Amino acid sequence: MAKQLRHDRHTVSLLTDHMVFSPKYRGKVLVGEVAMVAEAIIRKTCKELDIEVIDMSVSSDHIHLFIQYPPKYSVSFIAKRLKGRSSRILRQEFPELKQWCKHSLWAPSCYHGSVGHGWEVVEKYIAGQDKKSKG
Repeated sequence: MAKQLRHDRHTVSLLTDHMVFSPKYRGKVLVGEVAMVAEAIIRKTCKELDIEVIDMSVSSDHIHLFIQYPPKYSVSFIAKRLKGRSSRILRQEFPELKQWCKHSLWAPSCYHGSVGHGWEVVEKYIAGQDKKSKG
């Protein structure tokens, strides 16, 4: 994917972030249908916020997300929105998750890495995560 500048009404930007977050206690709950639904929720939420998902990998105990986002959002706002919405919906659709973690699915921490010129490195790393989790 070519690096494309984002042109909004008053800004031109190229803001990208490599985000990693995991379930509480690093629980291996993102498997099967839970993983598929989690990915769909995150992709849908990103689309609604006009955030481009460059790459994504869902492992059993964490999610890697590589995004390009508009300057009107902070990475902490994006993480809060993605984690909050996905936690609520996943725990509604899969009651066993609510029994495992009552109030929130995700750990409160999150990794953010601003990606400048290292796009290829991040894309290769995330692609490697897919192979690791399937192997």
